[in-house]
Amino acid sequence: MCSARGCRAPAAWALRWNNPRLHTPERRKTWLACVEHRQSLGDFLGARGFLREVAPAGGSPTLDT
Repeated sequence: MCSARGCRAPAAWALRWNNPRLHTPERRKTWLACVEHRQSLGDFLGARGFLREVAPAGGSPTLDT
């Protein structure tokens, strides 16, 4: 399910990120995004320098689906 507030759409994308002030470089957290929210969630993380990679939700090696 999409990580955007209030969205109940199925996830299509896995946005993998970390906060370098809190996490080691290899640590990744994952937000899931539907097609509609992929850009806005990515922009939010990217503006803060947190976004590390974007992959199809089914292709994320650390995502249990």
